[in-house]
Amino acid sequence: MTIDKNALQQLLVNELVPYVKNVDEEAYYAKEYLVQLGKRGFLKSTHKTPEEIVEDGCTLVYETSKICMTTAFCLWCHLAALTYIRHTANHKLQAKLLEPLETGLAMGATGLSNPMKFYADLEKLYLTAERTETGYVINGILPSVSNLGHDHWFGALAQVDDGTEVMFIINTTDPRIVLKEKAHFIGLNGSATYACKFTNVIVSNDDILAHDARHFCTIIRPYFIAYQIPLGLGVMNATVQCIEKVKGKQNGSNQYLPLQASDILEKERLFQQRLQHIINKPVLADIIDLRLESAYATLEATQASMLHNGSAGYIAGSVSSRKLREGYFYVNLTPTIRQLEKMTALRLQTS
Repeated sequence: MTIDKNALQQLLVNELVPYVKNVDEEAYYAKEYLVQLGKRGFLKSTHKTPEEIVEDGCTLVYETSKICMTTAFCLWCHLAALTYIRHTANHKLQAKLLEPLETGLAMGATGLSNPMKFYADLEKLYLTAERTETGYVINGILPSVSNLGHDHWFGALAQVDDGTEVMFIINTTDPRIVLKEKAHFIGLNGSATYACKFTNVIVSNDDILAHDARHFCTIIRPYFIAYQIPLGLGVMNATVQCIEKVKGKQNGSNQYLPLQASDILEKERLFQQRLQHIINKPVLADIIDLRLESAYATLEATQASMLHNGSAGYIAGSVSSRKLREGYFYVNLTPTIRQLEKMTALRLQTS
């Protein structure tokens, strides 16, 4: 790990901690924190091994999620966009966007929720692409893309008229893209989530991430999922703090509850070990297994925190209730828990 943990903690204290309630209750988008991560060099890949790049990204997501999973999720969206740029064979596009995305000059997002479900045979593709001499013409609607705003970049994937799929990156300033904000969730409303309508959007070959999107997704999928795991682990760690704060409540009666802070902490420690192993030796099946197990463990931890806090956790604005809602978002983040279960079952059937 090459992250300066002290510098990161100071940034969290200054740019995120004061705004957590605003993020959760007022749909405040903590963009400045994300921008500062780039400006202060936390996202740079220069002189790093591929393993160090992923490890540092996971550390950033984990430490952010301990404070605010909504903002950590936005960071994950940005890391996903960075992953696309880092792995594309389009070196001209890489030269244009890698440095801005790594230094806070540009913000990125992922529009791959629908495509990931498409490749798991759960949904049809919502975007279509008509091939032209200079690129593609895109039409359709993406229901939800997060970490968006003015002049943000996001990746997307469309069905080409010849039956293949193409992946591209697009800027929200394109006049033929209409954004409609979505802030009606029980949590994560500060995630800058929008529905995106494409009407004859022209994408040039210069902005193509991969003409063979199916193959490209097999390359980026392990990173896409691995960066999500610390979202859950950060929430688990935060529930430990919630439980420890009330361990003396009602004459220590919390000690009789079946799941204790030490149990959650030990499970998180084992997950962290497995995540480190995955970073060093990425195998998609192992990543999926850990993502699935961490989803269930996050739900258990957030529910335990509610039980330990009792009626205090049921008060609007309590940390425990926020972590509970964050946990439910984590299991519904693509790949969702049902998609992960399906992928696991199919793998076991063919093994």
